[in-house]
Amino acid sequence: MTELAPHRGYLDRLAEGTVPFQRCTACGAAVFYPRVLCPACGSTGLDWSRSAGLGTVHSVSVLFPRDAPPYPVVLVDLDEGFRVMSTVVDVPAEQVRIGDRVRAHVEPDGPRVVFTVLTGDGEGGRA
Repeated sequence: MTELAPHRGYLDRLAEGTVPFQRCTACGAAVFYPRVLCPACGSTGLDWSRSAGLGTVHSVSVLFPRDAPPYPVVLVDLDEGFRVMSTVVDVPAEQVRIGDRVRAHVEPDGPRVVFTVLTGDGEGGRA
């Protein structure tokens, strides 16, 4: 059942080290960012699920702050059917490419979700 404060539920689950999202019990849609109504069908039946954290870079922009190293801002399509905005942390910003397979990690000091690029062996980092 839908929580009255889905953002709080999201943060609590994220703090546990999982990548949470909601799934609509009526139409099966994956829902992210957390909401009280399914954007696909309007149902209030939203249950929490855990993403496996695997996805594909849909879009990438490299930002060049004045007094800091460049960093990538990415949109990642997770395999469960939702998209999230984040960053990739294990390769130079200019090397992140659309189509890269990535794995989510929860950084506990945020908490926030970041991604690493998968290599052929399924591990983070690019050879």
